[in-house]
Amino acid sequence: MKAYRASGTFRNGRTDQKFSMDIVAADEDEATHRILSNFGSRHGTPRRFVKIESLTEISPSESNEPRVIAHFRDQ
Repeated sequence: MKAYRASGTFRNGRTDQKFSMDIVAADEDEATHRILSNFGSRHGTPRRFVKIESLTEISPSESNEPRVIAHFRDQ
């Protein structure tokens, strides 16, 4: 598993909202899927309204996201 940082925009009502999130995934395809499903479940945003502008692999120590920190705690 690797840590990824994604940034982009998603449709929030009539406006576009910027986002940046860190996520743990096996590869870039899984990271993209998790990001899109996260916005669908939290905000009810369809996948076509989420635009991922960058998806980069990061070191787990760069992240402040509790899920990323917990996943790589023992390493």
